[in-house]
Amino acid sequence: MPTLGHSVQAKGAERLADALRGLADEAFMLVEALLSPRKLIEDVEQMRALQVAADTLEATDPWRADVLRSRASRIGLR
Repeated sequence: MPTLGHSVQAKGAERLADALRGLADEAFMLVEALLSPRKLIEDVEQMRALQVAADTLEATDPWRADVLRSRASRIGLR
């Protein structure tokens, strides 16, 4: 039975560590955005332009529209 207890505690510690790492990553990204708002604005403008172009192409070239939307989403993930 003690082995099971240690296993549960280890999993709990791993989850806590993962949660703290995620929180730290989010905090870092927030600070980075606050320190460089111009880059954030440029990224949003670029994503918006790609979305508008994709909407324009949707009826005539859906494959190209999907490619543009994919590029826009990758910018958002940076």
